Amino acid sequence: MQIIRVQSPDGMKKIPSTKRETAAAFLKKVAKEFGFNSNGFSVYLNRNKTGEILSQNKTLSLLKIKHGDMLFLFPSASSSSSGEGMDTVQEDEIDQYLAKQDGKIYRNKDPQLCRHGALGKCVHCVPLELFDEDYLNHLDPPVKHMSFHAYLRKLTGGADKGKFAALENISCKIKSGCEGHPPWPEGICTKCQPSAITLNRQKYRHVDNIMFENHTIADRFLDFWRKTGSQRMGYLYGRYTEHTDIPLGIRAEVAAIYEPPQTATQNSLELLEDPKAAAVDEIAAKLGLCKVGWIFTDLLSEDTRIGTVRYSRNQDSFYLSAEECITAGYFQNQHSNPCKLSRDGFFGSKFVTVVATGGPDNQVHFEGYQVSNQCMALVRDECLLPCKDAPELGYAKESSPEQYVPDVFYKDKDKFGNDVTFLARPLPVEYLIIDITTTFPKDPQYTFTSTQRFPIENRDILGETQDFHSLATYLSQCSSVSFLNIVSDFHLLLFLVTNEVMPLRDSIGLLLDAVKTSNEELAQTWKKSEQWATIEQLCSTVGGQPSSSLAYEAMGGPAAPASSAAMWSCPHCTFMNQPGTEHCDICSLPRS
Repeated sequence: MQIIRVQSPDGMKKIPSTKRETAAAFLKKVAKEFGFNSNGFSVYLNRNKTGEILSQNKTLSLLKIKHGDMLFLFPSASSSSSGEGMDTVQEDEIDQYLAKQDGKIYRNKDPQLCRHGALGKCVHCVPLELFDEDYLNHLDPPVKHMSFHAYLRKLTGGADKGKFAALENISCKIKSGCEGHPPWPEGICTKCQPSAITLNRQKYRHVDNIMFENHTIADRFLDFWRKTGSQRMGYLYGRYTEHTDIPLGIRAEVAAIYEPPQTATQNSLELLEDPKAAAVDEIAAKLGLCKVGWIFTDLLSEDTRIGTVRYSRNQDSFYLSAEECITAGYFQNQHSNPCKLSRDGFFGSKFVTVVATGGPDNQVHFEGYQVSNQCMALVRDECLLPCKDAPELGYAKESSPEQYVPDVFYKDKDKFGNDVTFLARPLPVEYLIIDITTTFPKDPQYTFTSTQRFPIENRDILGETQDFHSLATYLSQCSSVSFLNIVSDFHLLLFLVTNEVMPLRDSIGLLLDAVKTSNEELAQTWKKSEQWATIEQLCSTVGGQPSSSLAYEAMGGPAAPASSAAMWSCPHCTFMNQPGTEHCDICSLPRS
C-alpha cells in the first residue's frame, strides 16, 4: 500500500494505491475522489504540465511513481466540476470596468525623503497597493473596509497571480451524496458535516457608498410618515457607478423609490404580495436601472412643533435589529453578485439597506448598511433567528431531527481583556453588519426630470390614488412644459404600464427609450401614437382635459366643450359610450 498525493486547484488529496496498480485504475480513483468524469482532467508528474500520465495498462512502478510522490491535476476546458462556467459568468458592467483598471495608488516624489532623479522610485514614492491598510487608515475619514475589488486584487496578487485563488460560498447544510451511513438524523460524518462557523468582522464590502440623486426622492418617501405617523418601506432603483474616494470603490446611485403593497403601523411593517413586481423590474431595466437596495423608516416624533425626531438607534441600543439583519440577508441572497472567481458563479451581494431614522441632532438621517457574507449564509440555510425581547441579539438555531445546524461562534473580550470564544446563542448582531456612508450630492442630479409630482403607487390610505382622474390633473399642471418632461416621472411610467384600463406594457418601449436617452424627438414620435391619443381621450372622459387642449386654451384659444359632450366611461362596466347618452350601451345601467 502506498499513498500518492495529487495537487489540484481545489486543494490536495491523498490517493491510496499499490505498486502493481495500473495507471488507468489509478486515474479512475482520482476522478472519483475529485468528482470529475473520465475526460475532465489531466494528471502530470510536474507542475509545468510535463510528463502526463495517460490512461494505460502500465503499472505505477513502471511509471516511476512511488509512495509519497506529488502529482499535479489540471482540469480540462470541458470539465464541469472545474467551473467551466467561470469564464461565461456575465459580471455587472461596473465590475467589468473596475477589473480593467490599474488600481495602483500613485504618489508624488517626496522633496524631503526622496534622493533620486525624476525618473527614479524609492520606498517613499513607489505606488502603493490599493489594499494597503496604512493608506486606508490615514485617509480622511479613515476607511474601515477595503473595496471588494481591492480584496480581489489582494487575493490574485503575488507570484502566482492568483492562479489558484477562488472564492468559496459558505454552506451550513449537510453535503448530499454521502453513502457511508444513513441520512441525518441517523448518521453524519466528517465528509458531509458542514464546518463550524466563527463569525469575523468582514474586511471588505461590495458597495462603498450610497448616494441619492437629489433630496426630492427622499422627501417624497418621507411624506408618508409625515402624514400618517406610520412607517414605510420601499425598493431603491438606480445604478452602480465608480466611487472615486476609495480605490476601486463602487457607489449605488438611487434614482427612484418604488413602494410595494404593505400594511404599516407606528411600530411595524408587513409586506404584501406584489402582482406588479415583475413589471416594475422590467420597466426599470428598460430605463437602464436595477434594484440596488431597500429603504425603510424608523421614525418617532420628538417635538412636533419644531419637527424633531427621536434618536433611538445608537451604540447604547442597536443600529440594525436581528430581524432587520435577517430581512437584509434574505434580500441580498435574492440579488447575489455575479463573480468569475467563485465556483458557483456568484459571491456576496451589492444589495444595500438604508434606514431613515433620527440622528444625534434629532433630525432625520439616512444610514446605509449591508450584512456580511456569513450572515447571508446563515439566513439562506435558515440557521439564524431573532430574539423576541432583545432586538440587538440574534440566536443561532440548535440542531433538530429535521435540520442539522453547525456550531456558530464569535470572539469577544472578557472582563480581563482576554479573547474568549462564545457560542452564538445569543449573538450580538454587530458581528454581521457592515456600515456604508449614505450621501446626497452638492449639485442635484435628475434621471427623471418632471417638476410636477404624479401620485406614488400604493398610497390609497392617504387618498393619493393612481387613476385617470389623477393623470388628467397631472397633465393639466404640466401644460407649459415639453412632453418629455411630462412623462419623465418613474411613478407615471409605472401607471401607464400597469393600469387595468389600458396597460401599455407592449407599446411603451419607444417612450422608455426617450426617457432613458432624454430624446425629445422620440418622445414626440410616441406622442403621435394611437395609444397616447386614447390616453388623452380617457383623461377627458373623467373630467380632466388633455394637456394639448389646455395649452391651446392658455394661448387664448376657445375653451374645450363640457364633459357632457365627450365620450364617457360607464362606472359599472367601464365601456366607453358616445356623448349624449344617459344609459350604457352594454349594461343599460344609468350614467350616474
